[in-house]
Amino acid sequence: MSGLCSNSSSSFVSDPLEGDERKTAGLGATCPAGSPRHGLERQPDGSIKITGFDLASQILRGRNLKQAGFNADMVARLPQKNTSILFKDGEDHRRQRSAVARFFAPAVVAGRYRTLMSDLSLRLVQKLVTDKRATLDDMSLDLSVAVAAEITGLTESLLPGIGNRLSRFFTNEIPAKANWWDILVFVLTSQVNLFLVYFLDVRPAMKARKRAPREDLLSHLVAQKWSVVDILTECITYSTAGMSTTREFIIVAAWHLLERADLRRRFLDANEAGRNALLEEILRLEPAVGTLSRRATRDLTLDNDGIPEQIAAGTLLEIDVREANADPEVAGRCPYHVDPSRGQGRPPAHMSFGDGPHKCPGAAVAIQETAIFLDHLLRVPNLRLAQTPSVSWNQTTAGYVLRGAVVTVE
Repeated sequence: MSGLCSNSSSSFVSDPLEGDERKTAGLGATCPAGSPRHGLERQPDGSIKITGFDLASQILRGRNLKQAGFNADMVARLPQKNTSILFKDGEDHRRQRSAVARFFAPAVVAGRYRTLMSDLSLRLVQKLVTDKRATLDDMSLDLSVAVAAEITGLTESLLPGIGNRLSRFFTNEIPAKANWWDILVFVLTSQVNLFLVYFLDVRPAMKARKRAPREDLLSHLVAQKWSVVDILTECITYSTAGMSTTREFIIVAAWHLLERADLRRRFLDANEAGRNALLEEILRLEPAVGTLSRRATRDLTLDNDGIPEQIAAGTLLEIDVREANADPEVAGRCPYHVDPSRGQGRPPAHMSFGDGPHKCPGAAVAIQETAIFLDHLLRVPNLRLAQTPSVSWNQTTAGYVLRGAVVTVE
């Protein structure tokens, strides 16, 4: 790709990777220095890496492919009657998705959860103003946990700290070169985490929903007479997904807007559609989940810019979301820069919520929650990002982890 790209300091560079505006650039990166190629790469282990937007769309919307990310192979071996929606495919997935769609529809999110999001955001911001100092990761955790708990139905916890209990499912990882002791510690820790979430959060919520059902996921599962194990798995899946990804995105979006006065002013001056479009552009650049994986269940053919690519059954296809989102064929000029005008008033095309049958059902929740919180936060006079967050990588979600972002009110 050629042409001039402007960075945040208004200088111009000719290489789209120079002046890269991604706060998480380099994490989980697979592109060498220089202009990246966006397409398909066959790996030595037989898997295929996808960095092209159109190829990614073909895979995520295609048939004869199944979920392969988020430890799907391990989950497939578990003796569960009702596998989580994250790991279902085909007609089973469609039926289960349709049954819970009413909890995540944009109109429902706007009507049912907007007040909750606004009230919680206002309380968090008022506390910041009083204390003069707060960490964005704590604020975003409190908000995202409360919203996720309301949607799933985990609102009857016996002890506070559900956010920390759920977070342990992502921080508990097997080391890359694990020995038998590492694996044993991982298994035991996972079981303890499950035990705590069940007895402190899921079990009391189930009892409450049996007595008085509500319009939430847990009430639906109880009415469908799902087993305790299946309900526990589904509640953890929805709660942790909604909490972890939204938490990180709130932090990274705030980071961009606090360091760019022009973006901050544009966000605050925009209407709701304009604010959402700007957040979608930041999300395009900084997807909270960096890799989406599928496995071919039959031989299939992909169209690689007019060239047929034969994919054998059993092949693992790994979509590099960060690079697919930066494919210049879709993103256009300067794909590694935040361009508020990208899409010209419409949300820019991106894979940050996935695509096809498994597209994230909570997309509307995440954008609205982030927009409402930042609208309250960024209107605080004399607000300053006093400390940028540390940036690390989570292997389970293939996404960034931001911690220690400190905001102050002077």
